[in-house]
Amino acid sequence: MIENTISEIESKIRAAEMLGAERQHELLELLARLKAEVCERDVQSLQPLKLSVEELRTSVEGFEQSHPKLVQAVNGISSTLANLGI
Repeated sequence: MIENTISEIESKIRAAEMLGAERQHELLELLARLKAEVCERDVQSLQPLKLSVEELRTSVEGFEQSHPKLVQAVNGISSTLANLGI
């Protein structure tokens, strides 16, 4: 969504002959910085998610080690339900 909006703005700046070459160049540079900041923000927003997934994985592994029979029973029930199409 944001990328589409930025692309649309870029197209309109390039098509706006009344701006003049220098002003177009300045606006396109600002737009390029905005694109970079959006990409950086997207990458940074994934960091907490990756950390949460890793913490969950570690917790599950610890639970599996401390309660192996319970995990085996739950896996068996899950497999049976899956085989029934539930």
